[in-house]
Amino acid sequence: MEILHSTRPAPLVGLDDIPMPSDDAPRAQALVARCPVAAVTPLESSEAIATQAGVSDVWIKDERGRMGLGSFKALGAAYVIACDAQEGRAAAKTYVTASAGNHGMSVAAGAKAFGAASVVYIAQTVPESFASRLEQEGAQVIHEGETYEDSLQAAEKAADDNGWQLLSDGSWHGYTDLPHRLMEGYTVLMAEAIEQIPQVPTHIFLQAGVGGLACACAALARQAWGNAPQIIVVEPDAAPALHGSVKAGKAVESAGPVSDMGRLDCKMPSLIALKGLARDADAFALISEAEGQAGAGLAMVAGMASSPSGAAGISALISLSEAQRDALNITAQSRILCVLSEGPA
Repeated sequence: MEILHSTRPAPLVGLDDIPMPSDDAPRAQALVARCPVAAVTPLESSEAIATQAGVSDVWIKDERGRMGLGSFKALGAAYVIACDAQEGRAAAKTYVTASAGNHGMSVAAGAKAFGAASVVYIAQTVPESFASRLEQEGAQVIHEGETYEDSLQAAEKAADDNGWQLLSDGSWHGYTDLPHRLMEGYTVLMAEAIEQIPQVPTHIFLQAGVGGLACACAALARQAWGNAPQIIVVEPDAAPALHGSVKAGKAVESAGPVSDMGRLDCKMPSLIALKGLARDADAFALISEAEGQAGAGLAMVAGMASSPSGAAGISALISLSEAQRDALNITAQSRILCVLSEGPA
């Protein structure tokens, strides 16, 4: 595992027009609470993972049951569509997106709930079982390209050609309003964790694809606890989008093979997430495919079956070398917070 330690804020250029992430959790909580299937997800204490990691406590925010969709993504795109519906702008609209996983499910479920249509572009590497789940939620599924980035380009073109609403979980120059609101939805899970946790954590491990989850959680953690916790962002070493951009001092597209951590296999960061995490994160960690599998295996043994993507924060925690633990000041007294972001693939 490789770790990049960062000053806060990490210096970045080229993001002057990009907004900081929202930390207005009460607004998101108020709207999400109106959903009939909304419920607080549990925060579990895992002695098995704490023992393996050699720390005092490990708390896991378990998102596997979120709104019946199996991941934290239920709080994102569906929240945006709910906001549109509240303003009378969702009915009869078509939302189009690209997805490497659960974001597409949130778009499809949100559209279905509020009388809109959804079209989801997926790369050829996305399993057919996921395409079937999307179709069951009412989405039109289109296979396009070999990577998530290829499918995103196709979704953007379809939005332009057809007058559809692009609803991406990434953000870039000229496209920030909807992803900014989408990331606001993710603050709900961290607001819940802040209420549930018995002590302020010393460390928070947050996995990242384009970075929306990590950024939203980090922003709320800083709001609640200031500098008390160290925040470590975790990515596959095949897709170091945030790590590489912070290291370069600007947004850069990473290059690498396809990762088994498919939900995190994003080569370009969300610019809102990059800007927020440059302010809020202390370190950026890259885990190998084997380390990702090890974390998922430990989660299963601990009674919390997940995928390598969903358990990536746990993977980073248990993969630290002694030197890396020392650099992060992780000791036998440390209290760790991780997010289990999805169920088994």
